[in-house]
Amino acid sequence: MKFIGIIPARYASTRFPGKPLAMIGEMTMIERVYRQASLVLDEVFVATDDDRIRSVVEGFGGRCVMTSPDHKSGTDRCYEAYTLCGTEADVVINIQGDEPFIAPEQIESLMHCFDTPHTDIATLVRPFDAVKGWDALFNPNTPKVTFDKDMRALYFSRSIIPYVRGVEWEKWLESAQFYTHIGMYAYRTDTLAQIVELPQSSLELAESLEQLRWLQNGYTIRVGISSCETIGIDTPDDLEAACRYLQSMER
Repeated sequence: MKFIGIIPARYASTRFPGKPLAMIGEMTMIERVYRQASLVLDEVFVATDDDRIRSVVEGFGGRCVMTSPDHKSGTDRCYEAYTLCGTEADVVINIQGDEPFIAPEQIESLMHCFDTPHTDIATLVRPFDAVKGWDALFNPNTPKVTFDKDMRALYFSRSIIPYVRGVEWEKWLESAQFYTHIGMYAYRTDTLAQIVELPQSSLELAESLEQLRWLQNGYTIRVGISSCETIGIDTPDDLEAACRYLQSMER
């Protein structure tokens, strides 16, 4: 199968304007993401609506496509970018533009999900480390996931799933294995063309999780398990943490 990586990158972030161009060491965040993805994928494009980002990407030798500023999600931007790339790829991998230390093995894990012919969409999950404690598991900004024996996602929720009946909640962490969602997706190209036409679903509106729209419409989301810890950057404080992490790696 042929894979293409697309990195949606917006300049006008509410919490962190200009985030893709923030410097981490001697390199912008978007360049770090691009170079990590290129370790695995032959085709990588940045999809943006901002000329400043396009200029930086082309400046370091990357490929970039300009997309509409009106997209409501990274999935929509990915699809437009795919149509503009002129590629014959079978699968589009949506790579988060704010994950500068994304591990190549995470991308490979997504790719292997398509070894199974009935996979429409793939994503990653991480076993929750009980050492992080109850508050981290309860955090609604960290979606939880359940899946079946064939690694097909059953449900995503901002609540804790599964509910451990008959056990005091303080002991849940030692009573069950929980999984949290890593927000990377890969889509068969024909599936991607279909899902961008779907209206928002009731579960999506309730939980504010786009992937529930796909489940409600019968698409198979296969999950790969990754134990890699990555640093997602949503705020300037996250950027400072990423810079400290880079410094520790370079020592």
